[in-house]
Amino acid sequence: MKNIIIFVILLAGAAYGATKWHMHNKVSDSVDIAVLMMAPFVEITYEGVSSTLTGELTIDGVRARVTGFSDEILIDRIGIDTPNFLSLLSLTDLASNSQVSGDDIPDYFGVIAEGVHMPVNADYVHEVYDLKLAALGVEDSSEAAVECVGKYGFSPTALTGLGYSEQVVSMSVIVRQEDSRFVLDIDSSADQMWDIDMEMTLVGDLVTELSKGAAYRPRMSDLRIEYADRSLKERVRRYCAARGLTDEETIAAQMDAFNFMGEANGIVFDEYMIGPYREFLGGKTSLVITAKPSDAVTLSQIKLYKPSDVPALLDLTATAM
Repeated sequence: MKNIIIFVILLAGAAYGATKWHMHNKVSDSVDIAVLMMAPFVEITYEGVSSTLTGELTIDGVRARVTGFSDEILIDRIGIDTPNFLSLLSLTDLASNSQVSGDDIPDYFGVIAEGVHMPVNADYVHEVYDLKLAALGVEDSSEAAVECVGKYGFSPTALTGLGYSEQVVSMSVIVRQEDSRFVLDIDSSADQMWDIDMEMTLVGDLVTELSKGAAYRPRMSDLRIEYADRSLKERVRRYCAARGLTDEETIAAQMDAFNFMGEANGIVFDEYMIGPYREFLGGKTSLVITAKPSDAVTLSQIKLYKPSDVPALLDLTATAM
């Protein structure tokens, strides 16, 4: 009996190893084809492919350089997340099968990117920031009260002043079906800056809704965003002080940037948002924002409402903790 058990274990291990080797080869071949297709636009190299029994499949050690730029983007690993190794195998099979049903989709499916390294003085960081300013058409971006709080996003100069030599960002996006609704979980972080966890609940069946293509109109029934500070607030306070602002002026500039962000998204924040955000700036370490509309809201139609009416439409509130 002992020998039989040992034989079964060895057989299972050999089968797992062979399956994993086959899957890695299949994925590597697909990635190599994609790299060749993108070669005119992006030069990409990578170290290898990894998978886990918990259902993750990643491409590791990615280096990318966009045509026209000299600096690279480095990514520790990027790939997909599923419930387990069997789900992973099913998805690799689905990649070559155009007929997909709801039964083929795992309990959840996600995309992960860990350790995206971007030097703050990289040429593409400068280019993206300059393009953003040009699109906004603003003329006050160099003012101390605007630049030091990142009203239009932090410039490379501001990031250096805040004490960063590079930005290291990670993100995971997971979709899971729950009865007649599906939930979108987005977790993101920037080293020594912030963590953001967002959960959005959308009405309907995922496969059915996505099959509508361009006609799909997401309807949100619930939203929760938790923002946790990871030293950015204190860095901003010190940098703004170095630019000549008092603590009171810095908070006023941060409130102005917060209101600008809302207006840029078609929302005029009310006291249920402004008060808690001021508390957060005053010393709290996290801010939780929730939206719980009485009826599911079609996201594309929010812009049709007066910006001052949107907080009530969404039942938008915040809590500083």
